[in-house]
Amino acid sequence: MTLRYHTPLSPEEQTAAGLPAPWPFAIADRVRWGELDQLGHVNNAAYMVWFETARIRYFAERGVVGPEAGHVTVIRRGEIDWLAEMRGEPDYVVTVRCTEIRRTSFTLESELWSEGRCTARFRCVIVLIAADRSGKVALPEALRRRFIEADGATEA
Repeated sequence: MTLRYHTPLSPEEQTAAGLPAPWPFAIADRVRWGELDQLGHVNNAAYMVWFETARIRYFAERGVVGPEAGHVTVIRRGEIDWLAEMRGEPDYVVTVRCTEIRRTSFTLESELWSEGRCTARFRCVIVLIAADRSGKVALPEALRRRFIEADGATEA
């Protein structure tokens, strides 16, 4: 199967790529030579770049960021679990969804899938900060609805 890179994948494309169930958002890419160590393993730092790349694209798709947003996003907390090594230069899929929303923050969960297995999971709490950096701002109601409707997020 040929994956479309850097473009949100349909549920059918996600299933064909080996995900057991589709996510609300997923993008694909391929491991590059520069992301490998001397033994041909993917460097742990590459995972963080991939999760960030997917998160930024997800934010653009959901309308979280942009000139009209009036806020910036900051990761308050993040944790990663490496579940299986990746070797060589395979295709991979990164998934993203919002799972919880609070007054000024929300939680994102992501998974990295390659060759039919989940190789890493990333969970982070994102806080909205005023564009002038004066402090936290409340999640706009439209964004709250989008997270609930598109991702199935719950209010914490």
